[in-house]
Amino acid sequence: MGETQTELTQRGSWVGTCSLLFIRLIAFRLVFAIVWCACGALGVPAVAEDSARPNIVVILADDMGYGDMGCMGSETLRTPNLDRLADSGVLCTQAYVASAVCSPSRAGLMTGRDPRRFGYEGNLNAAASNYATRPELLGLPPSEKTLGDHLRAAGYATALIGKWHLGMGGEFHPNVRGFDHFCGMLTGSHHYFPGTMNHVIERNGTRVESFSSDYLTDFFTDEGLRFIQQQDRSEPAQPWFVFFSYNAPHTPMQATPEDLERFKDLPDKKRQTYAAMMFALDRGVGRIREHLERTDQWDNTLLVFFSDNGGATTNGSWNGPLRGVKGCLREGGIRVPMIWSWPAKIAAGQRCDAVVSALDLLPTFMAAAGAQALPLAKPMSHEDARNRKRMIDLAGPHDGIDVLPQLIGGAGPPRRLYWRLQGQAAVLDGADKLVRPSHRPAELFRVASDVGESDDLSHRETERLMQLFGLLGKWESALPTVPLWGSSPYWSGNTAEHYDAWPPREEPFR
Repeated sequence: MGETQTELTQRGSWVGTCSLLFIRLIAFRLVFAIVWCACGALGVPAVAEDSARPNIVVILADDMGYGDMGCMGSETLRTPNLDRLADSGVLCTQAYVASAVCSPSRAGLMTGRDPRRFGYEGNLNAAASNYATRPELLGLPPSEKTLGDHLRAAGYATALIGKWHLGMGGEFHPNVRGFDHFCGMLTGSHHYFPGTMNHVIERNGTRVESFSSDYLTDFFTDEGLRFIQQQDRSEPAQPWFVFFSYNAPHTPMQATPEDLERFKDLPDKKRQTYAAMMFALDRGVGRIREHLERTDQWDNTLLVFFSDNGGATTNGSWNGPLRGVKGCLREGGIRVPMIWSWPAKIAAGQRCDAVVSALDLLPTFMAAAGAQALPLAKPMSHEDARNRKRMIDLAGPHDGIDVLPQLIGGAGPPRRLYWRLQGQAAVLDGADKLVRPSHRPAELFRVASDVGESDDLSHRETERLMQLFGLLGKWESALPTVPLWGSSPYWSGNTAEHYDAWPPREEPFR
């Protein structure tokens, strides 16, 4: 039967309505896509839903030896929580930091950029002021964005607990560098019993007057957990990022009597104290995990643990099979074990022998957060000697990569990393590493297999040597600025001695 005029009219009205809804749906999706792209172009983070984004924890040790965890071969130290952490995720055995000393290493991991790009080469210490032409530049340049900046812009609550070591206040203060909450010291080291001295521990610019724990490592754990508990109660809920920047086991060598008692059988006093300090750090790792498990946040927490550089000559640490120590560009100065854990995404019980870098934290965190990094600083205009204006790209790209695909099970890409410190320089290209000490000709090692750097290939593989020499020279010539400050000449001579004085060795007193 044919349709009546009324039915035809109703049908036409229904079709028209559906067509209009369809057009509106297409228009909405188009506008959404345009806004999404515009956010990326303007540097506004495009973020995932809060419920899908992980909380993020960085736990950084200070001057920890490469071999100083049970999972890395130590038979005298007790690190059950760190070992358990390694079992719950991925243990990376060839991870590198941006420098062999504390401050530029932190500048690299904090920005995701090679610190030499913005003149951050030397360490920040008392001597730095004496070798700086502009002492007001002693700190992380304000043009650089930190992990705190990027994640806060992406909707995270942010906190840094412990050691800052990136500038003494003012425009360098953590609270103006992306961190909602800061509790710790701006300096590079501190005594571990602050209640007994005229300490410099502050909380958001105000001196701390009372401590929840007498021992600084335990106090920092308390403070970080207090911030997390505040986020647990906050409305509306938002993801959070906490950087536990412990100063343990950096000097001075101080531990609680109770922790020292656990290692009383170690014959060397320094190694005994070091073991006790590592035990306190490990205790903090266990407390952090226990809270996250108890509050059902563990599975969706992305956690990274590593050290800011290799073990030092002064704290009784052990760099295991590596040659060299803190301050030199041997593997013992720049290679660290790194643990990644994210139970919801990363399978447990993995070991990764591919190259990863502390520079990878920023791009990996932003990928996990479903957000884009903030835009880099604009290039600066410069008049050269011939009065020709040219643009110097003080920003440059981020130097790390998103390693989540690699941690989840994929193959990592070939990596090339560079270092320069106090007249020494190095380049790692795939399996090979060229080291140019400050006091003798360059050396070539295949560190993928020769972790102890015992077989110098420079006289046998001269073509490869010259290739890497060319890469290193090209990189140095492309750095857009000179170091903003220097280091005492003492450190250059001291570092030169470390190249030969610290060969691979057995763990002390095992």
